[in-house]
Amino acid sequence: MTGERAFLPWRERAALFVGRGFLNVLARTWRVRVVNGEAVRNLRASELPFIFALWHGQLLPLLWHHRDEGVMVLISEHRDGEMVARTAESLGYGLIRGSTTRGGDRALISLVRELQSGREVAITPDGPKGPAEKFAPGALVAAQRAGSFILPVAASASSSWRLKSWDQFMIPKPFARVTVAYGAPTKVLATNPRAAVEEAPRFERLLSDAVGLADA
Repeated sequence: MTGERAFLPWRERAALFVGRGFLNVLARTWRVRVVNGEAVRNLRASELPFIFALWHGQLLPLLWHHRDEGVMVLISEHRDGEMVARTAESLGYGLIRGSTTRGGDRALISLVRELQSGREVAITPDGPKGPAEKFAPGALVAAQRAGSFILPVAASASSSWRLKSWDQFMIPKPFARVTVAYGAPTKVLATNPRAAVEEAPRFERLLSDAVGLADA
């Protein structure tokens, strides 16, 4: 499901065009190492829908790694999410626009519908505004309602630029070694959405463990 497309001023459209070309050239120089890739392969072989959970600051290399796989990605409808949305779309992602900060909103309903239809979904549980690396409950509620697994995924780079943003957004440098690491696919144990919210600390630890695998 896609929301209405926001209008971008010409300067931002030009920056987006240049940025796409820069990413295409830059990312093709990265040397990618995958840790525990069988977690994704096994989930896909089982044809079970699942949620990729990743920290917002590691979004760029993970968008590139899973390009053209038809994954649905949740991106904020705020203006600062528009360029990310268009970049993701150009890399072959489907878009779900909005926020899951309120359990009954349109984005959460769309997430559940996509999962129930068998689609894979990607969520940054600390986005769109932080705090960084804190697991907001939207992914947990969606997973509980759809009976889906959550797959923690993390990325690191041997050398990178870091933006001066709330999430210290990472851009791997040319020829960096990028490590993509997956944690264990895990289900929410709660039997109702309200109880699912209380599992946030457990999934925060699981995602932090995936970060440790990527950094090792």
